Amino acid sequence: MHRVVHCRGSVCNNSWMSTQVEAEVLLEKVGRAGVITINRPKVLNALNLPMIRQIYPQLKKWENDKETEIVIIKGAGGKAFCAGGDIRAVTEAGKAGDPLAEDFFREEYILNNAIGACKKPYIALIDGITMGGGVGLSVHGRFRVASEKTLFAMPETAIGLFPDVGGGYFLPRLRGKLGLFLALTGFRLKGRDVQRAGVATHFVESKKIPDLEKELVDLKSPSADDVSRVLESYQNQSSLDSEKPFVLDKHMSDIDRLFSASSVEGIVQNLKADGSEFANKQAETLARMSPTSLKITFKQLQAGAALSLPDVLVMEYRLSQACMRGCDFYEGVRAVLVDKDQSPKWNPSTLEELSDQTVEQCFSSLGEKDLTF
Repeated sequence: MHRVVHCRGSVCNNSWMSTQVEAEVLLEKVGRAGVITINRPKVLNALNLPMIRQIYPQLKKWENDKETEIVIIKGAGGKAFCAGGDIRAVTEAGKAGDPLAEDFFREEYILNNAIGACKKPYIALIDGITMGGGVGLSVHGRFRVASEKTLFAMPETAIGLFPDVGGGYFLPRLRGKLGLFLALTGFRLKGRDVQRAGVATHFVESKKIPDLEKELVDLKSPSADDVSRVLESYQNQSSLDSEKPFVLDKHMSDIDRLFSASSVEGIVQNLKADGSEFANKQAETLARMSPTSLKITFKQLQAGAALSLPDVLVMEYRLSQACMRGCDFYEGVRAVLVDKDQSPKWNPSTLEELSDQTVEQCFSSLGEKDLTF
């Protein structure tokens, strides 16, 4: 095994431990596999710009390297794969007019697209919390392996953002209105349900994942089919929770019916009129979300259903910059992540106060500042 990192600290030389910090990303060549380990376990492997700037060039290099057959990405620490982007840093930059507020989203989305376009089998071991930016590092790859420890969500509408990192591409492609439901409510899926929803491609028990990884790394010139066979064999040995139905099974027809309105207001109306316990709960959830975020997200998924991943990311970059210009994103981060009072004051505070024209403007071209690949 050899490291290909500009190593910092204990990664290379344990005697440095006392003076050096551990690298935030480990990039290793193991056999014929390139292995990416997100290594910030204390902050649930939150993704920041320096990490993106290490992963992207290495991914491109491995993609063009004859000696590298597959790419594996995983999280360190046993709790999270990656719980999201380092959003606090982004909002602080936005307030200060620091270019990080543009660079973070631009470079993150370029990485998301590279994962989607990767010519080599890309295998994300999402054995833990996988939200927001962590979804962007996994869901566009060819293989996503969930375990009983996986916790998936796109919780952005609660912080005045929208389900970005290509959410506009993968969410509308889930069955029925499931993607729109997950996008608007931030509903959390756990374990086997992440695969049942179509977010993960496979389910393997957490304790078997180290063996699975070893077997993948030891494959001799594997094709995508070879990788598939290995994943399927491990999935077949994983019977945990297989008898439990999908958590939303009994609600799927309700979700499809209630979330097929032509606007967010229409969905809220449907939920209130329905009056079932499930519908009431969703109406309460939506009432806590940023009205601006809900309307942007609705339109984002509607448009994204017919777009390619790169085109979705161009659209989402425009939306990210609209959020940086607005106020709900800052207020949401304050209420949920900084002060943690969980009571954001959204502006506008109701769906009705928000005109279609205002929403439309969020989707406008940024001219030469548009995202390009």
